[in-house]
Amino acid sequence: MSIKVNLDDCIGCGVCAELCPQSFKLDELEGKSLVISQEVTAAVKEAADSCPVSAIEIF
Repeated sequence: MSIKVNLDDCIGCGVCAELCPQSFKLDELEGKSLVISQEVTAAVKEAADSCPVSAIEIF
């Protein structure tokens, strides 16, 4: 499985990085979420479900 953040949709709210800092971080320059680990865990799924704009895709 893979994780992708749609940067066109991401609003940089930081919920994913708060819920799952081992897999996501906010890019300091762009203010958007970056995937730092492709390991799909329960926390990644929770982050994806919590994203207010549904920018996180797990496939």
